[in-house]
Amino acid sequence: MNFHIITLFPGAFDSYLGESILSRAIEDKKIKVTFHNPRDYSDDKWKRVDQKPYAGGPGMVIQALPVAKAVEKVLSKIKNKKKVKIIFFSPAGKEFNTTYAKTNVKKYTDFILICGRYEGIDARVKKMFKMEEVSVGPFVLTGGELPAMIFMDSVSRQVKGVLGNFDSLEEERISSHDVYTRPEVFEYKKKKYRVPKILLSGHHKNIEAWKKNK
Repeated sequence: MNFHIITLFPGAFDSYLGESILSRAIEDKKIKVTFHNPRDYSDDKWKRVDQKPYAGGPGMVIQALPVAKAVEKVLSKIKNKKKVKIIFFSPAGKEFNTTYAKTNVKKYTDFILICGRYEGIDARVKKMFKMEEVSVGPFVLTGGELPAMIFMDSVSRQVKGVLGNFDSLEEERISSHDVYTRPEVFEYKKKKYRVPKILLSGHHKNIEAWKKNK
């Protein structure tokens, strides 16, 4: 699975991709992540890619052409264009969830993730390519980098071998939002906190029913 990130701030991904499961998945070549900065495709002497919005308003808007050229560059290196999906992160987009991740991981080998910043990207870029607007939640963020990380994390989990153990996929088994570990009892500010007795019973059927109910 290949993720191609179009972003002005590739450094924002360093910490997350350098740790834990995604880092190991990259090392094991289960997934590949590449970055493409629109500034590298700007004709401006100072590599500027933002301009004031038409009709006024605060903030700046990222120009369409540098973003389009970055997308074009990525597409030129991919042989099977039918296996590519371009994602444009937007609060007004289609809701992203686990079902979306599972469905799309079976259809595509490459995702081009376009991360906006400031007041967004010139909307004309959406007319230049076949892409899908996706939202990771009913809220507005500073940029598309966090949504891209969420997207990669969720989709990568569905790639065979990334988690190692099939049972690690919580969505494929009965899993409670509440989990517990040792010690069985501990005290905090003179109050004792215990693990639910059902989890200590060894009665698997009852434990599964408890998890399902939770």
